[in-house]
Amino acid sequence: MCLAIPGKIISITALDDTFRTGKVSFGGIMKDINLCMVTDVQVGDYVLVHVGVAIGKVDEEEAKKVFSYLKDMGEVEELETPESDLVH
Repeated sequence: MCLAIPGKIISITALDDTFRTGKVSFGGIMKDINLCMVTDVQVGDYVLVHVGVAIGKVDEEEAKKVFSYLKDMGEVEELETPESDLVH
């Protein structure tokens, strides 16, 4: 099954006008993510990430809901930390 995991953009790096990457937090675990498909995102926004690429923007409430569902299904065990950016 293919999953898109919600994460919060912590920082954005623009290598040029078309290629941007960002540090995205998944429950406290930071990953470098390709942001080329979501050109309108800013630091603090939530995105859905699939295989290292942000494929869509979601609001914070939706991100928390999806992350909670994935957690309940046991799909994000490796991302869990005591202090999560998505689930309180």
